[in-house]
Amino acid sequence: MKFQSYLFLIAFLAVSCASKDAAKQSADEAGDASKIYHNPISADKSMKEGDVAKISFDKLEHDFGTINEGDKVQHVFKFKNSGKAPLVITSASGTCGCTVPEWPKEAIAPGKSGEIKVSFDSKGKSGNEEKEVYVMANTVPNKTTLQIKSMVLSKQK
Repeated sequence: MKFQSYLFLIAFLAVSCASKDAAKQSADEAGDASKIYHNPISADKSMKEGDVAKISFDKLEHDFGTINEGDKVQHVFKFKNSGKAPLVITSASGTCGCTVPEWPKEAIAPGKSGEIKVSFDSKGKSGNEEKEVYVMANTVPNKTTLQIKSMVLSKQK
């Protein structure tokens, strides 16, 4: 019985140590990734605000004008990383399911440009429509708001 208890204890310690090593390695790897894409202002007080990524859009608003109910329209918002660190867009979301953004998943190097394509489906809409897209990135501030507008004409019944 003592032999089985010792054997169990040795097995438990071996598994426990292995899982701690795996967790430490995973945390170390995550730490390396976060050094690349973290927001330096919040993570490292020694960096200056001018040393971070900065997203600069050509324009923050687009008006589709008058469209018919059921039309699907798109607009491409162009931007540039005018900062000094790689720009990472972590998410982009519309205020409703009718507004769908597509954004680059890879880092945008300083000085390089990118695009966010926003699709709007006017099915079931009528009148003035104003929708927002929230772009989250490793910038200061970390949220940028894009806006689309349209006048949707109802279908005649």
